[in-house]
Amino acid sequence: MKKKSIKKLTTITGQFTAIAINLFSSSVCSAEAIEYEDTSSKYQTTYNWQKHAKFNNGNTPNPVNSLYSTSEKMYTFSTTAHWGMRTWEGGEAYFNPEIAAGVPFSNNLIGLGSFTNGEITRAGGPDPKLYRQRLFLRQTWNNGGGTEKVESDFNQMAGTVDKHRFVLTAGNFSTLDVFDDNAYAKDPRTQFMNWGNWTYSSFDYAADARGFGWGVAGEWYQDEWVLRFGRMTGPKVPNGLPVDYQIGKHYGDQIEVEHAHMMGDSPGKIRVLAYRNRSVLASFNDATAYRQDHQMADPQTIFNVRDGVKTKYGVGLNIEQEISTNVGFFLRAMKSDGRTETYAFTEVDDSLSTGLLIKGGTWGRSDDTVGLSWIRNGLSNDRRKFLEAGGISFFIGDGSLKYKPESIFEGFYSVKVYKNTWLTADLQLINNPAYNASRGPVSVYAFRMHTEF
Repeated sequence: MKKKSIKKLTTITGQFTAIAINLFSSSVCSAEAIEYEDTSSKYQTTYNWQKHAKFNNGNTPNPVNSLYSTSEKMYTFSTTAHWGMRTWEGGEAYFNPEIAAGVPFSNNLIGLGSFTNGEITRAGGPDPKLYRQRLFLRQTWNNGGGTEKVESDFNQMAGTVDKHRFVLTAGNFSTLDVFDDNAYAKDPRTQFMNWGNWTYSSFDYAADARGFGWGVAGEWYQDEWVLRFGRMTGPKVPNGLPVDYQIGKHYGDQIEVEHAHMMGDSPGKIRVLAYRNRSVLASFNDATAYRQDHQMADPQTIFNVRDGVKTKYGVGLNIEQEISTNVGFFLRAMKSDGRTETYAFTEVDDSLSTGLLIKGGTWGRSDDTVGLSWIRNGLSNDRRKFLEAGGISFFIGDGSLKYKPESIFEGFYSVKVYKNTWLTADLQLINNPAYNASRGPVSVYAFRMHTEF
């Protein structure tokens, strides 16, 4: 990071933190001591540094959207405030301003199905930028069935709710704030870093380029069952930052069913999620035919056939299961139709991720964590044929393709070094980056520092 950027980052962060603490210092206390909150203020800061070693480039003929084969470094920095207050009976309001900076590998988000740093979509270069991340309302209607405690957390105030209830979330937030939760693989700031471990790689959920949007989501809780449904805005142009507010015409719909269970004395949950996007998107078959008919030298023909509203959909399974007090298992698997270009997330059409999260209580360090996972990403026949014909899409395209599914091993150790600060060492081993067996494997080494207060 340049000295000028570091100085600017330090200044902005200092001013931001001072204002936030002055506004909400009266409500800051440890989560363990809180039984009920009328207001909430929580903050986080995360720095993630990564490096990949030099790897075989397979004599790639046209590396327009290829990960650079020379050794590279990248980083991200973010600091976020999570402010909340109770507005009326059952009502809560939340606002999250965030400062983010960072530079990805290869000077762009290219060359992989699942990227190695979950923070990189929010970073717009070396100069730190302040933006509104979330601004939303949450309304809870309680309906009996007994009560359960709600712990103080980010965008969640301590209190109690009925086990039978309906919750409505509306405003500016992320689809992943409501859908596809998993206790063992969800947060790239504290758990696994790779995109394929904190949600389905092939879940092309509607969002702007930072991963957020405007919309509404409902959750109905009844004993061990939860039903969720929602609609979110997407980008005006696929993978872009400007939001398309025509939510009646262009949108992303989600529906999810969750069931909690006990396996012996160990709790677990199973979730099934289906999504549908509707927007102006390019068809891969149209792009392939256009390229062949026009014998174009420019492989980015996908932009020439982006006309007409099309629908994209997928279905996924999410499992979390406690194995013991210190060990948890997770698995996600999803299949998307893969006929159209990526709307807002990754270049993946079918995905599988599975692994273990191990707490350090086993060796006397209860706040430490070890994570081990494996990811497999695949492409639809339509997308594969387009890339094999020399096509290039938004994030990938080596100019030719010797297809094999992309597979990624990720392992990390997170150590608590101070009251609310963790340091993490992470390793990711990537085979067939961007589905090209002629390139790689790629080794990515990472260091992360995360603080909460």
